[in-house]
Amino acid sequence: MSTIPITKRGAEKLREELHRLKTVDRPSVINAIAEARAQGDISENAEYEAAKDRQGFIEGRIQDIEGKLSAAQVIDPSELDAGGKVVFGSTVELEDEESGEAVKYQIVGEDEADLKLGFVNVSSPIARALIGKEEGDVAEVQAPGGVKRYEIVKVQYV
Repeated sequence: MSTIPITKRGAEKLREELHRLKTVDRPSVINAIAEARAQGDISENAEYEAAKDRQGFIEGRIQDIEGKLSAAQVIDPSELDAGGKVVFGSTVELEDEESGEAVKYQIVGEDEADLKLGFVNVSSPIARALIGKEEGDVAEVQAPGGVKRYEIVKVQYV
């Protein structure tokens, strides 16, 4: 299995979710199944069916997270030394050449991506356009409204 890049913060969030699923959600759904089963006939019991569906979701998510963590290559951005180049984990300040609007993104793994918070997936078009570039370079990104050009103002490893 190939490794999946993830930041230190992202790996910690997955570990926290896994812990919650195993210690809180799994026991509560087991109790819900037991209570529904105690009500008698389970063939037409909506609570039982809902609890079983929830249990299936929880068990699937636990397996998913465990698989991701076992294949994870945890990267601490503060320990990177990429010589000013944009790499996985780096935080990049950009300026839209057309509008002059400034934006700031950190390039992260798939599970961490949240554009509203400034975290872009490493496989997204903007991240692919930025990787390998340096301060002062211009990245061209194919956006739904056409090609956008961004000047790289600053690259940080935080």
